[in-house]
Order: sequence, then C-alpha cells, then structure tokens
Amino acid sequence: MKDDTSERSPKNTSVYDNVGNNNVRRIAEGVLEIDTLLGGWERVTAGYLMEGNEPVLVETGSQSSVAVLLSALDSIGIGPNDLAGVVVTHIHLDHAGGVGDVARAFPNAAVYVHEKGARHLADPERLVASAAQVYGPLLDSLYGRLTATPQERIHILPDSAEIKVGPSRTLVAVDSPGHAKHHLAIHDSLSGILFAGDAVGVRLPDAGILRPATPPPDFDFDQAVHSLHRFAERQPSQIALAHYGIIPGSADEVVEEAIQVLHNWVDVAERAIRNGGDIVDALEQAFSKELSGASDVERKKLETLNGVHSNAAGIRRWLAKRDSDQL
Repeated sequence: MKDDTSERSPKNTSVYDNVGNNNVRRIAEGVLEIDTLLGGWERVTAGYLMEGNEPVLVETGSQSSVAVLLSALDSIGIGPNDLAGVVVTHIHLDHAGGVGDVARAFPNAAVYVHEKGARHLADPERLVASAAQVYGPLLDSLYGRLTATPQERIHILPDSAEIKVGPSRTLVAVDSPGHAKHHLAIHDSLSGILFAGDAVGVRLPDAGILRPATPPPDFDFDQAVHSLHRFAERQPSQIALAHYGIIPGSADEVVEEAIQVLHNWVDVAERAIRNGGDIVDALEQAFSKELSGASDVERKKLETLNGVHSNAAGIRRWLAKRDSDQL
C-alpha cells in the first residue's frame, strides 16, 4: 500500500470513467461497481470497490466469478498488495463464494463478516453441503463452491463497527437479519450509499421489478421489516443491491416499496395456506404478471436468482414457526 494521506484512485481515472473495462463503472465519488458476470449474464451480481488509502471490496460474488472480478480489479490498478479489506454482507454463495480465492489473491486484505457467518468461511464444509442440497447441479455449473479462508484473516463485524478506508471515508456495519441471520449492510460515510446485500430484495435492472428475497432457512418477516426501518433511519443517499446496482428513487421510497412488497408476498402465501391452496401456485398467479414485459432471458435470470419456489419455501417455514410459537 502507498503510505500517503490522499484518497487512493485507480491508476488512470480518466480511462476508468468508461473504465477500459466494460463491466466496471463509477457510481459515486470513490465507488466503483463491478459486474461479476455470474453465469455470463450482465447486471445480475455486483461487487463494489470503495476507494481510499485502504481500498475495500464489498461482496466478492460467487467462486465461478472470481476470474472476472480479479481481472476487473487489475484493470483499475488494484494490485495483489493493494486491497486492504473484503466485506461480505452474508455468506450465501452468490455473495461470498469467492471470498477464499480473493483472500488468497490479496494476502494483505482482512475479511469482514457477520459473527454468525464467520465460522463457515473458515470451515465451509457444512455450508457447501447445504448449498448442494438447495442448488443441486447449479452449485457447480453456475455458482461454484467456497475455498476456506484462514481463521486469522477473518474479522467479525458487529453492529455499528467501522472500517476505515481513507481520511474521509469509513464503512459502517448495520446488523440486518431477516433475509439471513448472518446478514449485515454497509453504509459508506462519503457517498452516503447503503450497500444492502439482499435485505431489500432483488431488482435486476432489465426486469425493473423489486422482489423480496425470502429463502429458507433463516427468513424472518418481522426481522426483515425491522432491518428495513433501520436502513431508513440512517438516511442513506441511495441504496445499492448486490442484485443489482443502485435502485432508482430516494432511500425512503425504496424502503417503503420493499416493506410493501414483503407484506404482499407474505399475505398471498398466508391466504393460500388458510384456504388450503398451494403457496407456489398462489405466488405465481399473484406476481408472474409483473414479468409480462420481460424477455425469456430476464425471466431466467430472475427465477434462477430469486425464484418463486425458494421464496415460497422460506415464507412457508417462517409462517409455520410463527404459528408454532403462538401456541
């Protein structure tokens, strides 16, 4: 790392703003969005490089995307000794599957993760086995697996903890369970952007609709809504998703929409159960029309990342637990 007090920039900022790499773009001062090209698809999974004396990468994407990610970082001047930190918002493989390989490529980078996810980065066997049950053949054909990260490289991020990136930039952790118990968001002090992982949901730009992300086993509606209110309280300038990019509109509008969307999906599922119907059928009937203008490719992207079956399973599990707790 260069030992100076100025914010670190890519080697060639003028080239970078169209960066010389088509899957990298500047979205705010000192914030670079990297399209990790999951499955060869554009604008599905993003990582974010936070520039400063001690650059930090937020999200690695999947193991299958590591080569794309490393090439992008190299193209903007981040060498093996330059990256100071890597943050994963949670340990699902589309967000953290690349972290062990990225840690190996950047030996000085600390790896930051929620307390409840840390042990799985050091010893990923159980996590990968669980993912194999969920993803089936897609685990290897689309996502890849997870290389272990040395224990001494792993740093737990409690709520409100700060990572210093430069003299005028810190990243603040926001504990945000609901999508997963090991989920945290990252709020950038300089740009004001809040990097929300999956806590707000999934919105692929070409499809243009916001869907909740409610997978089993950890989805909890009440915690998810509470986390969204916490985001609004921080008054971020904008909200950025891993899937994908900055969401148009004010942060308050985005949070309001996300809460309403969660309510809509849970209400439809609960009504289906009450009436003896099938949750998947009910959700498909209620929300498939939102994709009426989407291409077949966009439908496939969204269903692969955030399918109705996965959301239905998570909501069903949460409803059953809620009802059991009320007995």
